[in-house]
Amino acid sequence: MSRRDQIIEKLKENGCRITKQRLMLIDIILENDCTSCKEIFYIASKTDNRIGVATVYRMVNALEEIGAISRKNMYKIEYSGEDDEGGGCEIVLDDHTTCHLSKGKWNRVVREGLKRCGYLKDQKVTKITMQK
Repeated sequence: MSRRDQIIEKLKENGCRITKQRLMLIDIILENDCTSCKEIFYIASKTDNRIGVATVYRMVNALEEIGAISRKNMYKIEYSGEDDEGGGCEIVLDDHTTCHLSKGKWNRVVREGLKRCGYLKDQKVTKITMQK
């Protein structure tokens, strides 16, 4: 079952009616690196100019309620220095391969990339903040 199907199933279990606009919003969130409801609304309004910003906020809240997204962690991943398996990130490649990385593994990937590009010597990565 795809992540999209899992989200739809969980929303239905929570009593959410699945409309065309909600399906479109799910797809936008899954396919884009949106960092805010405003950005989701901007993309959605290009496809359907009848969609309202309140619809986007309600959908994001519904997704947050079922645990599909977390606005708290939407912008950054903080690393405590421990190699725990909690938190971290999910990376989806263009062939739909999904990689789940713990905070420790994510930190190692970032450190290796920074080293190879000449940005890192002996420092440790303590915080990663994603920006638009």
